[in-house]
Amino acid sequence: MSGIFERMGMFMFGVTVMLSLCACNGIFENIYDEPSQEEKNEFGFIIVDDATRTGTIYIDATDYTEWHYIDLHDKQVTTTSVYDSTPDNWDFAIHRYDAKTNNGAVLESTAVDFNSLPDMASLPQESFVADEWTTDRITVDMSQMMDGIIIYAEDYYNPCLSRWLDVDTSTMPPIYTLSNKVYVLRFSDGTYAALRLSNFMNDAAVKGFMTVDYLYPVEL
Repeated sequence: MSGIFERMGMFMFGVTVMLSLCACNGIFENIYDEPSQEEKNEFGFIIVDDATRTGTIYIDATDYTEWHYIDLHDKQVTTTSVYDSTPDNWDFAIHRYDAKTNNGAVLESTAVDFNSLPDMASLPQESFVADEWTTDRITVDMSQMMDGIIIYAEDYYNPCLSRWLDVDTSTMPPIYTLSNKVYVLRFSDGTYAALRLSNFMNDAAVKGFMTVDYLYPVEL
């Protein structure tokens, strides 16, 4: 009989240990095996104020192989490979820090906010800059940069709008300088938009996250 009671005692001890471990599992789980879930950022048109015709667009432009096409008319963002065709409807697009328009043109104003924009009728139309074809601007692969090899995609870009962020690579690390200017876009349908790049990093200081404030349409 003593053997039976001894075995029952050992069994009860094992059950107690297992219950204790289960209780502790809620405290110690995920410490080593699984990373904690991080809060995901929201991308696209994160702020839209129809009353003032203003808003904010947040783009993850860290991937050098992507264009992000922004449609201000319908408040949509479409992301494609740099080698794919463009979507049917878009107004301007962002590749890393580069930008282009959909048959539009851009003027760099002296304004640093939308409230100080000049009257659209006073802007010299000849000062608007159209897109240009480039073979050595749209970087798609920097994996061999240390060997002096950078791979580019052929595409259009707008040299005026792309000035919203200056990247000085003459020093290491590069120096990034926001222009803080408001850029006026003249679209092919005759409407105007105003854009201002307010940030190019996320909260963790990772570069390539573009925060663009917009005013559309700009009243004539």
